[in-house]
Amino acid sequence: MKKDKGKELGIVEMKNFLSYDEKIEERTNTFEKIMTIYEMAIKELETKINILQKEFKVFYNYDLIDHVNTRIKQPDSIVNKMTKKGYELTYKEMIENINDIAGVRIICQLKDDIFKIRNLIEKIPGIYIEKEKDYVNHPKESGYSSYHLIVKVPVTLSKQIIYVKVEVQIRTMAMDFWASLEHKMKYKSDKEVNKKDSKELINYAKIVNKMDSKIMLMNN
Repeated sequence: MKKDKGKELGIVEMKNFLSYDEKIEERTNTFEKIMTIYEMAIKELETKINILQKEFKVFYNYDLIDHVNTRIKQPDSIVNKMTKKGYELTYKEMIENINDIAGVRIICQLKDDIFKIRNLIEKIPGIYIEKEKDYVNHPKESGYSSYHLIVKVPVTLSKQIIYVKVEVQIRTMAMDFWASLEHKMKYKSDKEVNKKDSKELINYAKIVNKMDSKIMLMNN
């Protein structure tokens, strides 16, 4: 009879793994090791989401998930965010306070599918929701809409299981188009967005929201 793997392996939080690792390896290549663990967490979660996508496509003939994007935050972006928020520039502070180092974005077609996907993620064995923000029913002042989750994903190594925080964003294709455009205009452009353009972006976000709602009703 096989033993429970969770009992054989030590289960630790990411911040505690870091302390353990520093004692053994004397802090060599710490950043590379941390980023590798975040990459493992992304792959673990992406695999589970892809299984959900395939299940609904094959078994129910329904495209619940259109596509999935993943990313690891760049070192300069991490440092800039920590500096802006007033955190001490240490690995421990980074792990405890920067929740979007590893990111998974799930794009669906219909607004009500966002909440179906959220509930399915909650039911995935071993995945725990730590925080969530509903920007779908309560958009930001900028007009931004999406559903955000901070989940803890188990990464199984040879000697222990590490729980790693991953940010999950769930949004429709229309929401994703608007968010990508806004991000490009506000953060990737050398020019500052003026008040007139900001108001236009908010108006377009409202149009996108109405369109999503009408398409959802038509589909139902």
